[in-house]
Amino acid sequence: MINGTVKFYNASKGYGFIAPDNGERDVFVHATALERAGIHSLNEGQKVSFEAGEDRKSGKISVQTIELL
Repeated sequence: MINGTVKFYNASKGYGFIAPDNGERDVFVHATALERAGIHSLNEGQKVSFEAGEDRKSGKISVQTIELL
């Protein structure tokens, strides 16, 4: 799991971005990843732990699993 900070999350649109603590590129997070984890929303500046992987539909890298820290 990678630790990071929520950079942006728009609950009405259902997506946002997380900045990994390791300095790599920001990772896209979709509401479906939150739903799988039982999380209702994210707030800017919130610390999370996540695993990223290739999205089956788009082929882009996105959050697959996420936990609040």
